Amino acid sequence: MPKRERPILGVTMGDPAGVGPEVIARALADSRVHDWSRPLVLGDAGAMAQAVRICGLDLEVRALPPGREPEGRTGLIEVLPLSDLDLDEFTPGRPSLAGGRAAAKYIEAGAAMALDGRIQALVTGPISKEALNRAGYDFPGHTEMLAGLTGGARVVMMLAGARLRVVLVTIHAAYAEVPRLLTGDKIIATAAITQAALEKYFGLTRPRLAAAALNPHAGEGGLFGKEETEIIAPAVAEAQARGLNLSGPYPADTLFFRAAAGEFDAVVCMYHDQGLIPFKLLHFRDGVNVTLGLPFIRTSVDHGTAFDLAGTGRADPGSMLAALKMAADMAAHSNQPVHDLSRS
Repeated sequence: MPKRERPILGVTMGDPAGVGPEVIARALADSRVHDWSRPLVLGDAGAMAQAVRICGLDLEVRALPPGREPEGRTGLIEVLPLSDLDLDEFTPGRPSLAGGRAAAKYIEAGAAMALDGRIQALVTGPISKEALNRAGYDFPGHTEMLAGLTGGARVVMMLAGARLRVVLVTIHAAYAEVPRLLTGDKIIATAAITQAALEKYFGLTRPRLAAAALNPHAGEGGLFGKEETEIIAPAVAEAQARGLNLSGPYPADTLFFRAAAGEFDAVVCMYHDQGLIPFKLLHFRDGVNVTLGLPFIRTSVDHGTAFDLAGTGRADPGSMLAALKMAADMAAHSNQPVHDLSRS
């Protein structure tokens, strides 16, 4: 791919005390990333240089001058410096209020740049939800924060890998609250957003979506719960009437096997762990978190800050590599124009 056609990917550093800087450094040391894209780290140049040293890598860390485009070449990490952390008071593995504030700033800048077209996709490093909230940001996670930064966009969390894709109707909610939160409108909206995104960003024609049942044996005719007959099945019928390629509800204990075998392109899951347990069983090291429904592309690592690993240089960059590759592929499918930062 010619250099000028490679998409610019904004890569938020995540919580500076977590493994984000290290997995980014190790991922950007891979020459393939620069064949796909021009990555630009939105974060802290000092923290990235520290991560390079911790990982024992031979990479140059350079702050991107204002108005310049990232080169996107092997051996170079380009950083848009959005914070200047005091590394004498900063220790990997020890989250802080300053780190939470910095992580939020990286996300805010990334969303603004994506909305302005200055980057073709946003790839996010892991954050601490606790540190984010301590810093005054009342969001349960990245997905909800990005929805707020884009004016309340209706979004869907998708976890994607080579064998399985899952999307969630309810996300960060207590299991006991799921039946109350589950509505036909949410199921239909989740399916509609997913189908549109799979067509636009993944090149799938009329993707096959399957709705998972909430209860064992899909409720067994109401013996084990009525959500299937009263909520999920009517929503599937209405979705089909609207032209969506959604079927089900199917018993969850067999559905994920069928999807992983290639029968379906994505599973519409009713709650968080219903989808994430089978997904992480298959894609623990290479899974990608994708936010659908935003006015820009956003992918993320499918793991947390791993404060216990931060500073060791041993964190696995597989999920970050997969998130970068998926973001570049999605940008290519969407035919987004590559913006010239020098004209901003």
